[in-house]
Amino acid sequence: MNKISNSFYFILAVSKKEVRQLKRDYRLLFVIFFFPVFLLVIFGYAINFDVKHIKLAVYDQEKSSLSRELINSLKNSEYFDVVWYLNSIQESDKILDKKTAQCVVVIPNDFSRKIFSRQNVTLQFLIDGVDGNTASIIKNYVSMATLDISNKISKDVYSKLGIKSYQPIDVEPVFWYNPSLQTTMFLVPGLISMILLITSVISISLTLVREKERGTQEQLNVSQLNSFELLLGKIIPYLLIAFVNATLILLASYILFGVEVKGSIAELFLTTLVFLFSSASLGIFISVISDTQQIAFTLGTFISLLPSVILSGFIFPIDNMPFAVQILTNITPAKFFIVILRNIMLKGVGVESYFMQIIYLLIFALILLTLGIIISRKKLESI
Repeated sequence: MNKISNSFYFILAVSKKEVRQLKRDYRLLFVIFFFPVFLLVIFGYAINFDVKHIKLAVYDQEKSSLSRELINSLKNSEYFDVVWYLNSIQESDKILDKKTAQCVVVIPNDFSRKIFSRQNVTLQFLIDGVDGNTASIIKNYVSMATLDISNKISKDVYSKLGIKSYQPIDVEPVFWYNPSLQTTMFLVPGLISMILLITSVISISLTLVREKERGTQEQLNVSQLNSFELLLGKIIPYLLIAFVNATLILLASYILFGVEVKGSIAELFLTTLVFLFSSASLGIFISVISDTQQIAFTLGTFISLLPSVILSGFIFPIDNMPFAVQILTNITPAKFFIVILRNIMLKGVGVESYFMQIIYLLIFALILLTLGIIISRKKLESI
């Protein structure tokens, strides 16, 4: 019992000492509290895959009431802005070359005649394909808009001709969890995990390496503290700060982007604690292999930032990556936490849907802590 109480006393003493150091470092405190929310605002507004107000040029060869109705239907959509009317098809090259328009619609001169005679009509859409992703989105919008307009025109025209229109299959897609298909809803959980990972890894690795640079690490090694008490005492203040940051980020994402937590708040904070523990283990590992704060900062930024952006599923779907790269994605705990966050925040589901992700986070932390202890002991033996 005395041993446990002594350990608790030692951990508390180290934590108090770390808090006193933090209070004196105003610049670090400013970065720790300001940087996460700042990143959320910048990334939240800057990264957006929604494509609206597509600049559309029109080459109307018929200029009939029906073709004008088609153009007005496209104009009334929030996805298209008609910016130019062409007089010849040759002008489309200049329009697309100068990026005056992203898409050109060509209406044939027999548009009305074919519709009234119940023949198929071919509308040509010329799309700027330099940005393949945007071009693909424009193609989908164009297809959906054309389908809606085609159905409407068919009903109106056939009604005037006294012919009852028939649609054998009525497609009615329903999008669950993100009905408005906002990319912000998809990206905010990834932003939260990336920001928490970067701030916790860098702050913890820097504070541990700082002891080496000041030469106080040797004093701590010969004190009554064991490695567990020392590490726990030093990372507890940063874990608490990371928790406060997580709360601020959630509030900011709700106020700025309207992202609500549909699931359990308690589960969200408990899983965040597991993620922060995994992130802390990465920070501890970096501190073991780094001898200066400069190296720790560089390694912490490189190891936490790049994998969490590219390999975590934050932006790019992991299932679409080659098998070897999918294995490589396990080097970042953000991959597992993003799955947890999306399940809790967007789907509102329970722990049974992300239980394995918690296990992966704990395995990740266990591996890194074991490696850190082995490397640290070898370094001490070589002295």
